[in-house]
Amino acid sequence: MQDFPNTIENVQKLEELLSRPTPQVIKALEQTKGDLILLGIAGKMGPTLARMIIRGDQEAGIQRRLIGVSRFSDESSRQPLEDLGIETLKGDLLDVNFINSLPDVPNVIYMAGMKFGATGNEPLTWAMNTYLPALVCNKYQNSQITAFSTGNVYGLVDASGNGSIETDKPNPTGEYAMSCLGRERMFEHFSRTLKIPMTLIRLNYATECRYGVLVDIAQQVYREKTIDISMGYVNVIWQGDANAMTLCSMPDDTSPPAFLNVAGPQILSVREISERFGSLFGKPPQFNGTESQDALLNNGQYGHQRYGDPLVEVDQIIGWIADWIQHERPLLGKPTHFESRSGKF
Repeated sequence: MQDFPNTIENVQKLEELLSRPTPQVIKALEQTKGDLILLGIAGKMGPTLARMIIRGDQEAGIQRRLIGVSRFSDESSRQPLEDLGIETLKGDLLDVNFINSLPDVPNVIYMAGMKFGATGNEPLTWAMNTYLPALVCNKYQNSQITAFSTGNVYGLVDASGNGSIETDKPNPTGEYAMSCLGRERMFEHFSRTLKIPMTLIRLNYATECRYGVLVDIAQQVYREKTIDISMGYVNVIWQGDANAMTLCSMPDDTSPPAFLNVAGPQILSVREISERFGSLFGKPPQFNGTESQDALLNNGQYGHQRYGDPLVEVDQIIGWIADWIQHERPLLGKPTHFESRSGKF
């Protein structure tokens, strides 16, 4: 059992917590032989996922080359990765020449994609989410690939149930979710035809103290904004647990691909979460609308059974986030737009 602090005082302590490798992660890394490349490393999860790999390798006595690829549009995000010992490569992943110049390695974690800004920029969204996977598969046809997808491919399901499971048929709403299904189909096609072992990670939703569904809700309560509860139910999982589950899945990559929901164990009420934050802030939340009978919900039970239950419980996450916001610690400024029922982001 890990010893968790009551509060997280700064970004350094937060990132240490998000990147702690579990015994299951260390075992999975021991089973994953050879160098590893992370495509799209500079996003919200990439840096802590990479740091978890480094820490897990250190504990296991593994030496491997770890490479992180991104546009690094924010150049300041690059040096901290270099400081950890990660080799960084800067470039446009849609550039075929750049893709083909990347090092050949046996293990690929694919984290690239486009969500926010998709509405009004649909051609780039489809290029990033559907064309790019084909380029990556052709480049890395002799590797194994663990690729991030999203629970958005399932569409809205009855909120009184247990959420979508991996064998449910996709039913995406909106062009973003449709392009994500396109991403999965490209990966699946090339996994089948080129015999590439893969796992497709359907994530819904990772959260930490700087961003995520719970941060969005907490900010609305703290700022005394009216909260739209038409999307009345959500899943969340602590980002450290999402990182761990992703790494644990790597030895299970198969052709055709394995699918894995990475989600928290509970279906949470937006109203009840808001009221919990309200009690911590001393600010009763204000609501608009009523809960719809369906929501975007994943069932993560299969992954929990196979790789272990998430270590951080929702009450713990809520307490950490409330303290973080009350002390005005840094936020990423990237709202999830989880409340969107139209599929427009």
